[in-house]
Amino acid sequence: MFTQPQSSRLVLRGDAMPIFELSRFLREIHCYRNDTYRVLVDTVKDYAIFMLDTQGNVRTWNSGAQLLKGYKPEEIIGKHFSVFYGEDDIIFEKPRKELEICLRDGKVEDEGWRYKKDGSKFWANVTITCVTRNGVHIGFSKVTRDLTERKVAESQVVAAYEESAKLKSAFLANTSHEIRTPLHGMLSALTLLMDTSLTPEQRELGSIIEESGSVLLQVINDILDYSKLSSGIFSISSDTAVSIPNLITSIVRSIQTTVKPGVSLATSLDLNLPATALGDPLRYRQVVQNLVANAVKFTESGSIDVRASLVEEDETSFTIRTEITDTGIGIEDVAIGSLFNPFTQFDISATKRYKGTGLGLSICKSLAELMGGAIGFHPNPKEQGSVFWFTAKLGKINTLNQVDRLSAKFEASVLSPVPDSLDLVRDLAPGKRVLLAEDNIINQKVMLMILKGLGFANVDIAMNGAEAVDRTKRKPLFYDLILMDISMPVLDGVGAAIQIRAAGIDAPIIAMTANALKEDVASYLAQGMNDYVPKPVDRQILLKAFLRWLR
Repeated sequence: MFTQPQSSRLVLRGDAMPIFELSRFLREIHCYRNDTYRVLVDTVKDYAIFMLDTQGNVRTWNSGAQLLKGYKPEEIIGKHFSVFYGEDDIIFEKPRKELEICLRDGKVEDEGWRYKKDGSKFWANVTITCVTRNGVHIGFSKVTRDLTERKVAESQVVAAYEESAKLKSAFLANTSHEIRTPLHGMLSALTLLMDTSLTPEQRELGSIIEESGSVLLQVINDILDYSKLSSGIFSISSDTAVSIPNLITSIVRSIQTTVKPGVSLATSLDLNLPATALGDPLRYRQVVQNLVANAVKFTESGSIDVRASLVEEDETSFTIRTEITDTGIGIEDVAIGSLFNPFTQFDISATKRYKGTGLGLSICKSLAELMGGAIGFHPNPKEQGSVFWFTAKLGKINTLNQVDRLSAKFEASVLSPVPDSLDLVRDLAPGKRVLLAEDNIINQKVMLMILKGLGFANVDIAMNGAEAVDRTKRKPLFYDLILMDISMPVLDGVGAAIQIRAAGIDAPIIAMTANALKEDVASYLAQGMNDYVPKPVDRQILLKAFLRWLR
């Protein structure tokens, strides 16, 4: 039974109704529905709801539209709805395209900036629906919501995240600097101490300190690498010549001394490996060295085998698989799923034997993926132990000129015999005048001893950047080399370098700093410095820098 909502009620029962009465009844129902819908739409204030004709001109205007957009019905009805769009949207014909899509698909939804009568803008969610009657297109319905508050909240969240990332990066850089600065003094002094006459017991104690310092430095480097990888600011080179056979041989040779007695460390290199390819030798070395070092750490007896093979080749690249098999303690099944997750350590007891941050494998995974490959693990199929593998895609060297250029560069840096850097620097040092800008007293003493040991007799000290600028301005042609710390009072190293270059002084400036982020290094070079030596100072890196700028 249906009861018509009018004062004169027409009641439908099971009895038959004449055709003319049924027709009148249906017309009244239709009018009732239209009136109800119109009242409902007109009273909605949270949404702008209005109709467009087939050309996009406004035909109706509800109270929500008036409140949101600021137009009265008599001001907007008859105008094209593109009046709500910005200049860029008009240029790219966005209103026209939206109606075309709506005609094709029946509906279109969009979010973007829309404009009010007073020229202010708001972030809108817009839904346009195609309206037809008896199969004939008669116009469009348009519903607009103001999402400005949500947009502002989203922007604040993004800004907060970006600010948090910046603060984290700055914190890590500062922490690295604060740890590296005393570590530099300790390890550099230790290097000088190990060059003296020591008893076997003293030399053993010195070696323990040196090893512990190296482990601490590796922990710092792992944390910085993880931070850069997780922030997406880590870069991979793809155009440097690399020889996988020579690289792996070099890594195994350097790690051989750390292998426990009774453990054999061997390599197996596929004869099909390319002699030279294009990639990032530093990062490839980092992954291999990490995996081999892990195998050495966890293998008490038996063997470690490092294999490299060519698994795929196309017109532009080689895919290399490197596999490290050991007979060590192995990995429990329950731990395999989280093996490459950051900060994962499988022995967290107070009596654990194997130390580390739990970041190494996570870093390896990220580096392998950045090199176009993957990384994985499976148990040693023959006996107890582990098999870690990773793949990397290396570019082919195509042109003859590129082959000649990169081969010459590669051979010069890796394969050719290298004269002893220490002897070369000692030959160059006499008569050279060096300015050392360093505010830390301990680091001053250590660097003076290192420079003296290399044969530099003429070394001046500046306690801060301002003093370094003053000394160079008073004697513009006096110094052959400037060693510049970055973090100093009064005026930092970057500010000092800028003022020195502004004065027209072109003496080579080598940054010596514990700020280890790559973007920091790029900034130093952009501000007029010539080179960079990280702290703690590796003497070989320092010697190479001297040779680059004193010869």
